[in-house]
Amino acid sequence: MENTLEKIEKIILYATVFLTPLVVLSVFPNPLSAPKLIVLSFGVGLAILIKAIRVILKGSLDFSVGKFDISVLILLISYLASSILITPNKMEAFFIPGTTTVIIASALLYFLVSGLKDKEQKTLSLVVFLSGVTLSIISLLSFSKAFEYIPQLPAFMKDPLFNTLGRQLPSVIFLMAVLPLGIGLIVSQKEVAKKAFIALATVLLVLGIGISIYNLLPGKPAEPRLLDFDTSWAVAIDTLKKSPILGAGPGNYLTAFNQFKPLSYNQTDNWNLRFTSARNFYLTALTETGFSGAVALIFILLEVYRRLRKIFGKNKNELTNKTLIENTTLISLVILLVSFIFFAAVQSHIMLLFILLALSSQGRRIKLNLSAQETDENNILSSSLATRLPAFLVSVPVIVALIVFAVFSSRALAAEAKYKKGLDALVQNDGGTTYELLRQAINTNPYVDRYHASYSQINLALANTIAQNEDITDQDRETITRLIEQAIREAKATVTLNPQRAGNWEVLARTYQAIAPFAQGADQFTIQTFGQAVALDPINPDLRISLGGTFYALGDYDNAIDAFKLAVLAKSDHANAHYNLAFAYREKGEIEKAIQEMTIVLSLADKETNDYELAKTELESLEARRPAAETQGTDNLTPPQEAKPPVIEPPLELPEDAEPPVVPTTSPSPTPTPTAE
Repeated sequence: MENTLEKIEKIILYATVFLTPLVVLSVFPNPLSAPKLIVLSFGVGLAILIKAIRVILKGSLDFSVGKFDISVLILLISYLASSILITPNKMEAFFIPGTTTVIIASALLYFLVSGLKDKEQKTLSLVVFLSGVTLSIISLLSFSKAFEYIPQLPAFMKDPLFNTLGRQLPSVIFLMAVLPLGIGLIVSQKEVAKKAFIALATVLLVLGIGISIYNLLPGKPAEPRLLDFDTSWAVAIDTLKKSPILGAGPGNYLTAFNQFKPLSYNQTDNWNLRFTSARNFYLTALTETGFSGAVALIFILLEVYRRLRKIFGKNKNELTNKTLIENTTLISLVILLVSFIFFAAVQSHIMLLFILLALSSQGRRIKLNLSAQETDENNILSSSLATRLPAFLVSVPVIVALIVFAVFSSRALAAEAKYKKGLDALVQNDGGTTYELLRQAINTNPYVDRYHASYSQINLALANTIAQNEDITDQDRETITRLIEQAIREAKATVTLNPQRAGNWEVLARTYQAIAPFAQGADQFTIQTFGQAVALDPINPDLRISLGGTFYALGDYDNAIDAFKLAVLAKSDHANAHYNLAFAYREKGEIEKAIQEMTIVLSLADKETNDYELAKTELESLEARRPAAETQGTDNLTPPQEAKPPVIEPPLELPEDAEPPVVPTTSPSPTPTPTAE
């Protein structure tokens, strides 16, 4: 029985390692990351469950003590502690996207792999290599458009750039790190047939690397848009000033990025993008886990450096096949660690990192006896279930923890699947089905802000549809009131779940903004919530334009001008900020300043676009000191909008609990300030 369980445990380990980089499921909103999290966490959990049962049956625990154990434990603890103590929304850290769960599962995988025998570790190296080869084959098939001829595949898999890691850059990193394993297997393999098979697989791997690199070249569709090092460093340093030990919390990089990105970021081509990771893995870990995570990574790097000096200092005659395999494993590890200097890591990279650490750890096998000795009244040893009590005490808590995790994660995944169905129904323009499925997703897992934000927008859309009726009945008013109240409640829930995220406050602000034509008092709530979004993302010019637009719609041109001026200071070459400022000056009667701003717009707009003609027309109108004709705006230049007339007469009254949540206390963030005139 125990031998059978041991074999099953190994099969599960091999399957987990092979499938994690490859699995894709279209039943989730993110068909790439969620399935990988499922396979990795449930695969490792199932392997640990079987090991716990084996411990009970054997009455002993076999494990290995390796060179990287302490570093891995420190890294695991740092992510776990930061998630519990720092991350506002634990759901994001532990389930979706599950940054901490990936680290925990990978760290546990490290200890499981470390406990394998040398022959089993060699088999695992082959499994990792074959997983990379399969990834390469999928990339080659996608590039050749072979998947277009399989109608059963989802649309995203028919993209010529598709691969199971999502983008070309992560694929290149993974394949480059796996390549030395294949070379080592070729050299160490004695059988000609197997050697030829591995050699052919290595060629396919190299072809996959070549195709992926080709797609990454400048001008190609897959050319990556990466956060620059200066911004990544500035965000990390300012985060450490606020929380030096545990950082901003795993899965919470976006919040730190919004708060601490420097003003210089707005001069880059990516100024309108929000990043969920730093330029590289190390700065991401430093930002999310502080010095606690950084210490663990430094220990790992130092040990790898020590191993490199020790191994490559050997005489060539001392390099056996086993040593060669160890060398190629270490080379793979070095390639991966070096790539982390330049690029961020995805889930499969993290798993691969811990596998390579385990294969390079040179562990010492230890057997820990967990059986008690029982004697009868004549002091003669006997055997009973009681002798296994220590093994039970060790294994049962582990089994219970795994069951609890399985229950909670199953609910989270069920909610994700319902949310995806709701989005699919929305694409089909089936509002009723979308409404019901999103409601079910929230009831299944109420701790995901994305669900509440989407549900809020659906309620607003339904309310707006009913309000378009020519004759509004009392029943319609009641329905609209209920939908608006629900929209506000759901938008407030996004803020409650993560009050430090600017995007959640923006969702709430735009909800109030959307219901302003329906209900009295919503405009003031719009100003309040946009103001908080600006406080959490202080150099975002578009948020300041939205805030200024709200003031403009209310006829408060002084505050509108101040907001637009701050948008201009945040990004001096933002044509739309100058355009809105010109309109505010015009409405206040400061025509000369309006002309100056519109002239700047002309200097920034492309002469071949409608934006340029629009700005030119407005400038001519200002110069003639005549009221400008009503302007609709274009894709890039959008004037501030006048307040919309009430959709319903008399306007609805907002409920007492419609006001925004209490604004959280935050550390001061750098904010551009207008210069004196």
